[in-house]
Amino acid sequence: MAAATRAPVRRSPASVRRRLPALAGALLALSVGTAALPTAALAKGPDSLADLADQVTDAVVNISASTTVEARSRTMPQLPPGTPFEDLFEEFFNRRGGQGGESQPRAPRRSNSLGSGFIIDSAGIVVTNNHVIGDANDIQVILHDGRKLKAEIIGKDSKIDLAVLRVKPDPDKPLRAVPLGDSERMRPGDWVIAIGNPFGLGGSVSAGIVSARGRNIESGPYDNYIQTDAAINKGNSGGPLFNMSGEVIGINTAILSPTGGSVGIGFAVPTATAGPVIEQLRQYGEVRRGWLGVRIQNIDDTAAEALGLKGGARGALIAGVDDKGPAKSAGLEVGDVIAKFNGVDVKSSSDLPRIVAATPVGRTVDVVTIRKGQEQTKQVTLGRLEDTDKPQQANLSRPAPEADVTRQALGLNLSGLSDEARRRFGVKDSVKGVVVTRVDPNSNAADKRIQAGDVIVEVGQEPVNSPADVTRRIDQIKKDGRKSALLLVSNKEGEVRFVALSLE
Repeated sequence: MAAATRAPVRRSPASVRRRLPALAGALLALSVGTAALPTAALAKGPDSLADLADQVTDAVVNISASTTVEARSRTMPQLPPGTPFEDLFEEFFNRRGGQGGESQPRAPRRSNSLGSGFIIDSAGIVVTNNHVIGDANDIQVILHDGRKLKAEIIGKDSKIDLAVLRVKPDPDKPLRAVPLGDSERMRPGDWVIAIGNPFGLGGSVSAGIVSARGRNIESGPYDNYIQTDAAINKGNSGGPLFNMSGEVIGINTAILSPTGGSVGIGFAVPTATAGPVIEQLRQYGEVRRGWLGVRIQNIDDTAAEALGLKGGARGALIAGVDDKGPAKSAGLEVGDVIAKFNGVDVKSSSDLPRIVAATPVGRTVDVVTIRKGQEQTKQVTLGRLEDTDKPQQANLSRPAPEADVTRQALGLNLSGLSDEARRRFGVKDSVKGVVVTRVDPNSNAADKRIQAGDVIVEVGQEPVNSPADVTRRIDQIKKDGRKSALLLVSNKEGEVRFVALSLE
């Protein structure tokens, strides 16, 4: 049978012309696809991470922390004769055949935890998380080759969850150390690897990217985490997060997970935060943080407009000044907005504690503030933050209020702060201003959580002593063309905060 053949298809010149646009589109798509190939090839990441893992794995260790707690003796209570629960209590207190009510010794309780760490100095310095060791009285560092070295605690810091340990290395088997890198150079999308001891499976390598920087997960006052999708699980805590140069750029600390296992949202303390703390722990055995002596709050768009801030919400708003703190002696006041500290821009209130804490104690720095729309620079010599210190409230003493006259403004019923009003709402004698007696539930003030018993201390950064003062200040703010009014509000205990209320 002859082979089947297909005759060539012939097209007229007109039909070819009609198809030219489609042909041109196909050729363009082909050329674009070809040009995109290098980018697509790069998107898959490095071909292998094996060489990098080989380079750093020996410096990653497992941490075994044991805590032995002496248990209290338990004593069987004296029961009335014939009680129906006497046999049950005898069995529970393990005293069959003994004397009633005698103390029975219990064995010490022992708890264990497993985590990760890494060696930063071949002399035997190891970094891990504070929560990995806790209050352990027996800590062992397990090297990649299986050797176990007893560790002592040099220092630890619960604020950013770090601990520094020391082990005594074998002179014949030197330790491998890894350097700390610059976490500030990491960008979302950069490749990273995590090595640690998840679920007791030591030496596990996982890879991913930097998902985000500067994450605040509200775990402490200095949150500034690197977020990564590299798998981090129970046991990875304290382990290193490496860049592609084999430098540690983060210490794996926490995960966000509804299941308890990795779902691709892990957090690491960046070395920019951890590095100075590690050095202080090595040098002093403790952390010595700078202290400014202010209580601050964030600034939203409404408050920024009321404060006259150009460029929108930014900085940290001072809501209280410690009478004995460095800020007080430098002339900082309640209502000032800290825009820059020691040459570093303060983008939000969460930035300031971290910047101040990282500044050496005793250093004199420039603090740029905005007061009533005017920028000024103050020089402040930092004190030392003590963990046991409780910030004192600012001295908010004001002249005595006028008579107990009730007025309404901004959805608030206002009254002079008379002795009767103080007794009614339990307001301390040290609190001065105008008391709120009722809040319209449909008002902006209710949305901002102002409530009856709160005291308005200032309106538009001017003290008020009567309801009439409040209405006069609001009228003036409206005449000035402002769309919102900034109130300094105190609770009955004297703790103050700023609240911006819309005037529209």
